[in-house]
Amino acid sequence: MDTNENIEAMEVIHIKAPSGLQFPDFKELNHRRDLLQSFVWRNLKSEYAQTVMGLFWAILQPVIQIAIFTVVFGKIAKISADGLPYILFASFGIIPWTYISSAMTGSIGSLVKEQHLLTKIYFPRLIFPLLPIFSRLVAFAVSLLILLFVAIYYQISPTWHLVLLPFFVIYMMIIALGPGMWLSTLAIRFRDVQHAMPFVIRMLMFMAPVVYPVTAIPEKYRLLYALNPIVGAIDGFRVCALGMNPDWMLIWPGAVTALITLVTGAIYFSKMEKIFADVV
Repeated sequence: MDTNENIEAMEVIHIKAPSGLQFPDFKELNHRRDLLQSFVWRNLKSEYAQTVMGLFWAILQPVIQIAIFTVVFGKIAKISADGLPYILFASFGIIPWTYISSAMTGSIGSLVKEQHLLTKIYFPRLIFPLLPIFSRLVAFAVSLLILLFVAIYYQISPTWHLVLLPFFVIYMMIIALGPGMWLSTLAIRFRDVQHAMPFVIRMLMFMAPVVYPVTAIPEKYRLLYALNPIVGAIDGFRVCALGMNPDWMLIWPGAVTALITLVTGAIYFSKMEKIFADVV
């Protein structure tokens, strides 16, 4: 068989850019889950490397924030806490908010932070915005010790509502990941996104029931207020941990918003993924 016959016998594969709606290849992502795990471990080691207190920072930072908020909003401003001691109310709001804000900020800046890897080797780029979502869970789990101590001090007995807490943890992860996919993609092209994020995060804290209760919002505006998914996540986490029934009318509007943001963010991320290396 001569050379021409060999060429004709070879299989020809045509590679074309995908068209239409594109979703992340979750099958490929599952095959690379070991890479995601190693990156999460790398992030944890680099974040707490050469620190004296290590993971203790995950406790110290929210403790200081809780103390400041208790003095400023509980003692000086005397904001209502729905009949609860303000430090108890603040603790169960600040801990989930700290996770949401840090995971969202890290996810949004992930592509810019890891830009040196974008042009060197291929792997699912969705790993980048996912990294802070999972790595921040470790600090969140450690900071739950604060809530355990506060609950024991105020003699809060666990109830069956605790079974709902994993749902709210997943809810918080979705809240952070949706904007993370949208804005990390935009941040590659427009670095203004990273400069704006600290201001936006501070605004979001006061648009959610972190330092004030949902009852402070007039009832006629609560449905509109609940479209912010952070509202349902924090209020639901708080009331479940304290043994109360969550108000689902505050949860489902935000859940719809979070799912829409997640799906559209995944589509936009997948559509723009092919140009990351060119515009970084």
